[in-house]
Amino acid sequence: MSRFKKDDKSSVPGVSTASLPDIIFMLLIFLMVSTVMRESDLKIFVTVPGATDIKKIEDKSLVKTIFIGKPLPTYQRLYGKEARIQLNDAFATTDDIRQFIAAARDNLKENDRPRMMISMKIDKDTKMGVVTDVKQELRKAQALLINYSANEVDKVY
Repeated sequence: MSRFKKDDKSSVPGVSTASLPDIIFMLLIFLMVSTVMRESDLKIFVTVPGATDIKKIEDKSLVKTIFIGKPLPTYQRLYGKEARIQLNDAFATTDDIRQFIAAARDNLKENDRPRMMISMKIDKDTKMGVVTDVKQELRKAQALLINYSANEVDKVY
């Protein structure tokens, strides 16, 4: 008589779950690396003009963007072919800018509010009347740090 029992050869061993955490973490890291955060869905054409003296923005979390340009062909029936303003993912008027700035300030920390910057991405064919109206509303909303987006162009001497 033996003290040890013999295993049945017909029994199936259990599934090992030792590698399961490794697989989950690899999948999580893959998703974190491959995911692209989308800022906003453009509904207008924006071809920014070129500039020779460009400076990069350091803290992009403090930047709120206003897009100005002609609507895409799918939106031209509703909004026409003239330049329009887009705040976040929706078309807006100059009257909506103050509310946009107030909401953006409310989402920031108290000490970051004075450093909030407005970046204006304006199509190069847009008339200055719309841009001037937007700038006037930004002044009324006390948003005085304004950045104009541009592409870098080679310097010509």
